[in-house]
Amino acid sequence: MRLEWGAEAALALTRHALEGGASVYAVVVDVLSFSTSVTVAADAGLTVLPYRWGQDGARAFADERSAVLAQPRSHTLDGGISLSPKSIRDTNVTSAIVLPSPNGSTIAEKLAGCGAVVVVAALRNRAAVGRWLARRLIGTHDPPQDGGTVVILVPAGERWPDGSLRPAVEDLWGAGGVAAAVIQQLEGRFDGYPASRLFSPEAATACSAYTAVIGAPDRLTAGLAASASGRELIDSGWPEDVAIAGELDHSRSVPVLTGGAFRPEPSLPDGRPEG
Repeated sequence: MRLEWGAEAALALTRHALEGGASVYAVVVDVLSFSTSVTVAADAGLTVLPYRWGQDGARAFADERSAVLAQPRSHTLDGGISLSPKSIRDTNVTSAIVLPSPNGSTIAEKLAGCGAVVVVAALRNRAAVGRWLARRLIGTHDPPQDGGTVVILVPAGERWPDGSLRPAVEDLWGAGGVAAAVIQQLEGRFDGYPASRLFSPEAATACSAYTAVIGAPDRLTAGLAASASGRELIDSGWPEDVAIAGELDHSRSVPVLTGGAFRPEPSLPDGRPEG
């Protein structure tokens, strides 16, 4: 399991792994707000079609697929679907949603085009995604020797006005939460070989950051609200989106990008994602 920030780094790592003959699972983490919005949609049984930010033709793309095009948050203060998780939770729409975003949506599309299996993770579904990944690793390889499967955690981060990457702590926590869930599922599966040894230092550091932030009651929700991204949303009038993002493990959905759309994996009778 590796971790790289943003689209370009994740693409480089994905290409390198694919060229080496590995299968790649890329886990896109954009907690505020793309990933959280996708999990809310998946919980409601809605399909989400990502669309690259800044590309023309989004309206025609949505119309061709009989889908609803999400609008910028600023255009939906009086209602309508946007990148806001609350707007998706409150909607009566039953058709697919086209969801442009500058970070999560764009990264997901690029990684899928490169050949990776793309999964969306947030704090809401990090345990479900961890179980989903673990089932694809257990019994498939001898991890200490075989590099045939690579999991790439991709915290999306945010963008400065010049377009450069701004690492975002909430995405580090989300990626670390997935790593922690995978460790929990894999520990003891490989004849005493520690599951944590299967992780790059970057992935292990994210796991440690997640473990630290959930070490006290309300630390995660307070941290989200106090983060740069959280303050920006709250100051803009979207505190509910930050609260929804902090619903740790509330979702059992595992949205996988298939045929250009995120659809929740089929579930087992007890609600766990099927794998």
